[in-house]
Amino acid sequence: MEISEFLTRKLERRFETFDFDGDGRIARSDFESSARAVAAEFGHEPDSPAAQRLLHLSVQLWGRLASAGDVNIDRSVDLSEYKEAFAEGLLVTEESFEQGYRPFLEAIMAIADVDSDGKLNAEEYVRWTGALMHLPADDAREIHRRLDTDGDGFVTTNDLLQAIHDYYFDENPEGVGSWLLGKLPG
Repeated sequence: MEISEFLTRKLERRFETFDFDGDGRIARSDFESSARAVAAEFGHEPDSPAAQRLLHLSVQLWGRLASAGDVNIDRSVDLSEYKEAFAEGLLVTEESFEQGYRPFLEAIMAIADVDSDGKLNAEEYVRWTGALMHLPADDAREIHRRLDTDGDGFVTTNDLLQAIHDYYFDENPEGVGSWLLGKLPG
């Protein structure tokens, strides 16, 4: 797969959000820490079923990333390994992205959807994205507003799935998916 300059910027931004500890590499500990942070943000004990499910799915996601991207077998993935794995279609394809992301998003929803209505309001959205990816609250509110395409004040799992799809596979810089992780750096 050819990676455009625009997709390169999106992949670099996604890499930053995976790198929970900010050390310039993605490791299993980043996925474990981010899952635990989301659970803690919403008052789930580490051994609660919802927290355990999110942790399990996060570690699974790490496993797929590591098997595809850790080419030098050092138990971490750097930015160039991440981009190469994506270019080779080893991380996500249009055909496989929902299978990989839906269970993960449903696990997040089980934790972050405080009133269990199947939707995230802006504050729930701000809290989980801040905990999982360190997104600034103002950015998360703007992202929520953009993802709320029907204007009802809520974002659903399907809204998030569509935005993730578009993040990776839509080249429109003003498209909803392009804003999934906030305004991209220049």
